[in-house]
Amino acid sequence: MTEPELDIKTRILLAAKKLFALQGYDGTSVRQICDEAGANVSLVSYHFGGKEKVFDALFEHFFPEHILSMLAAESMSPIEGIRRIVGEVVRFTMTDREMSDIVQLEITLRTHRTTTVFQYLDPVWNKVKEYLQQGKDQGLFKIESASYAMLQVMGAALAHKRAKHSRFGFDYEDMNTEELAEQTVEFVLRGLGVNSHE
Repeated sequence: MTEPELDIKTRILLAAKKLFALQGYDGTSVRQICDEAGANVSLVSYHFGGKEKVFDALFEHFFPEHILSMLAAESMSPIEGIRRIVGEVVRFTMTDREMSDIVQLEITLRTHRTTTVFQYLDPVWNKVKEYLQQGKDQGLFKIESASYAMLQVMGAALAHKRAKHSRFGFDYEDMNTEELAEQTVEFVLRGLGVNSHE
């Protein structure tokens, strides 16, 4: 579907996502969003009720809901749970880089909008911690602390976000999403003491 064929609400959301990722929420005006979307300024209020509601709508429309559904619906072993979640986190951050950049920026800035961000992130990371504790208790993960392991898992799953702006010569645009997801998962599981055949 080309841009002109998209409905106006979707065009506004896509424009906001692009601009919030580039300029931040506070650095983006409603007029800029509408100019980018090819929309009348009054349509943001009409369809969303203002810029804050556009921000909320971005998460409703673009955050990968299937991750949350998967966590709620499926019963998995700790190893499979970590494998699936870490893989999905890497895929999301690589395939929707704008949304991922918005999440990172809001967490860093700690604005009142951070509450909205954590509303979506907390269930995912809480499930990771739960799997880590279960794996430790079952002797599957060779870790001292689920909390400390959680920091390492998050760090590995999101390392490519930091590499994007690093001086280490990473060619971020040429990274293969599936290869990165698979290799990150294997790295995390090895770090937890899991052999690749388990």
